[in-house]
Amino acid sequence: MSSTEAIVETEHSLPFLVGNEEMAKRIRDFDWSRTPLGALEAWPEALKAAVRIILHTPVPIVMLWGPSGVMIYNDGYTEFAADRHPALLGSNVREGWPEVADFNDNVMNVCLAGQTLTYKDQELTLYRNGMAQQVWMNLDYSPVLDETGQPAGVMAIVIETTARVLADRRNAAEHERLQRLFEQSPSFMAMLKGEKHVFEMVNPGYERLVGHRDVLGKTVAEALPEVATQGFVGMLDTAFRTGEAVTGTALPVLLRHNPDLPPEQRFVDLVYQPIRDDANVVTHIFVQGSDVTERVLGERQQKLLMNELDHRVKNTLATVRAIVTRTLRGATSLAEAQEGLNARIMALAEAQKLLTIRKGEGADIGDVVVNAIRTLHDDCKRITIGGPALKLTPSAALALSLALHELATNATRYGALSGETGHVEIRWTLDRNEGQPSLRFIWKERDGPTVSAPTRRGFGSTLIEEAVAAETSGTTRLDYWPAGVLFTLDAPLEAIEQS
Repeated sequence: MSSTEAIVETEHSLPFLVGNEEMAKRIRDFDWSRTPLGALEAWPEALKAAVRIILHTPVPIVMLWGPSGVMIYNDGYTEFAADRHPALLGSNVREGWPEVADFNDNVMNVCLAGQTLTYKDQELTLYRNGMAQQVWMNLDYSPVLDETGQPAGVMAIVIETTARVLADRRNAAEHERLQRLFEQSPSFMAMLKGEKHVFEMVNPGYERLVGHRDVLGKTVAEALPEVATQGFVGMLDTAFRTGEAVTGTALPVLLRHNPDLPPEQRFVDLVYQPIRDDANVVTHIFVQGSDVTERVLGERQQKLLMNELDHRVKNTLATVRAIVTRTLRGATSLAEAQEGLNARIMALAEAQKLLTIRKGEGADIGDVVVNAIRTLHDDCKRITIGGPALKLTPSAALALSLALHELATNATRYGALSGETGHVEIRWTLDRNEGQPSLRFIWKERDGPTVSAPTRRGFGSTLIEEAVAAETSGTTRLDYWPAGVLFTLDAPLEAIEQS
């Protein structure tokens, strides 16, 4: 008998098995007399009707008939059964799937009692293709009623969701990883939604940047009103409209961390990156950047220091040149020239050292005085120093240091410190000169040898009077009174005080 003749014959004797499905043929060919169901022709109408339904359904369905759960299934279920097909056909469900026997026992008990069961992403371990596999499934179980209305079997719809569950888990793990990176990133990050730029998400770095303000659910203009007038909203608009990333480097931004205080200036590197949906439409802007305030201020400070260093080097070289030229011009011998040069250049070096320690930020006048005369170890007890604190500019400190060195050298050789009884008093006061705040500085010698004016004006006198006056925008006077040398300096504070 040909297959066509077999189908025609089946249409008359077994009309519920008509069709070309694989399982329709296998059910027709199976020896059901070896099972509790008996021959096909003797099957109850309820079972035949249920089989007709599942065979013509593409969804994987298995019928568990009778108390033992004899298995009858459709083509869709064969893929789920894998290498257990076709041996599952006609077997009892407990023996067919022994690794989940307890689970199926519960299904049979519940559904043959007239109830239904539903499981979403139910996790089970099944042996398929020669190995144990962890699988997830959506399972729907419902009773199949016989002609008397009593449950006679169970219809099970089996949809394997393993691929989706694993994909969801991978996505969840990736999302969690990205969330951790988002939260732990040292840079600031935020996600803005829509053309109004509503905050959907911010990380701790962004919260620190904006002073821990509550920004979620608000537009940028609402949450950070001071930012709206500084061009950043316009940059966001551009990124949203064009779909192109907008970047900025060391951008200044004023942020108000405390409503009672003025805004604080920060500097930021940032990127506004548009995010598109599946339709290639921009829906969000991802904000990422770094607070580079310390770097910018450091670079500015470094530039200032480099400029100051350049200025100081040029001035120092000019001073050295003047010292060399004037010293050699006024010296009467090579030994005198050598001694004068060594002493003056050493004094210059000590003054520069003091300024270097202060990192170019000037030096206190008291430190300048002490540093200039500290080589006079044996005479320090005969020197009185006193005056208020005042930070001098580097140029004023350098000029005063050189002048004090000359005064101290002259006092040691010819003046008050050349004998055993002389004293030097160094005092300074802050006063007003013609209505302007000013410094008065005095070097006064007493109780030493009788003083007379030098017969020739040397470089030391010129340095004491002219160089100090030029660098301080002040006036100087050097008097040779018989009782001792008196040097005075009057200089406006605006010219000598380091701000």
